[in-house]
Amino acid sequence: MIFDALIRKSGRIPQLVYTRHIKDFILISIGVVMASIGLKEFLLPNNFLDGGAMGLSLLTEIITGVELSVLIVLINLPFIIIGAKQISMEFAVKSALAILALSLLVHFISLPAITSDKLLISVFGGFFLGAGIGFAIRGGAVIDGTEVLAIYVSKKTSLSVGDFISVFNVILFSFSALLVSVETAMYSMLTYFAASKTVDFIINGIEEYIGVTIVSRNATDVKQAIIDNLGRGVTVYNSESGYGKTGVNFNENKILFCVVTRLEVTRLLLEIDKIDEEAFVVQHSIKDTKGGMIKKRPLH
Repeated sequence: MIFDALIRKSGRIPQLVYTRHIKDFILISIGVVMASIGLKEFLLPNNFLDGGAMGLSLLTEIITGVELSVLIVLINLPFIIIGAKQISMEFAVKSALAILALSLLVHFISLPAITSDKLLISVFGGFFLGAGIGFAIRGGAVIDGTEVLAIYVSKKTSLSVGDFISVFNVILFSFSALLVSVETAMYSMLTYFAASKTVDFIINGIEEYIGVTIVSRNATDVKQAIIDNLGRGVTVYNSESGYGKTGVNFNENKILFCVVTRLEVTRLLLEIDKIDEEAFVVQHSIKDTKGGMIKKRPLH
């Protein structure tokens, strides 16, 4: 029986890997197409910029006149090399192929400009470009290598990833204001804002999950209330108390952990308060989830 189970498992793993690669290919392809639409139909015809490596490519194209398809590859090449060292070779290969595909579409595909309204160009150009970046990240690749550089810098300096990206874009938009125009820089900031929010939406989804840790003297009752009244799964940890309101206490306790959507947090806190008003509750954002009882089970 053990031998049969091993055979089934050994056959299942290649199937999972194959399915994962197919899914990544589809997501990256969607990302490349959507980014191409954002560039060709909105940003390029109107000399608008974005943030990050793509924004740097667009600014360089405006200033030098060098073909954007060439600049996309050249400017992202160092980031791909860093990604191969910092993340993985598979990531670097996927990203290289995605960036090459994007540059080929930008060079060979001709799409008409949809609108000349600057506000619509900023918002929808950012939306399509952000969606493209988001889908590519979902597929395990990047078509804008700024985050790869940010991860590298964060390991070498005291700057966080978010700090580096912010500083990078402030410098980029400052140069665009000096070299192109202040108006272009301002609309480009709006484009970047729309793109970044779209990336967050694509990666994190419409439901933002919150992890909730609960320390209560009535942990068993709280656990049952969460299961019965909210239909959520709960993980129970055995713990030993340290220092709290009552001083040093080395009694064994139970800590509860569950994941809910932001809209359910208030109801969860109410269920906890019904049982233990003095419970210690910690909330923290969760980027993504897999497995477990994330969706509510039917309540009987």
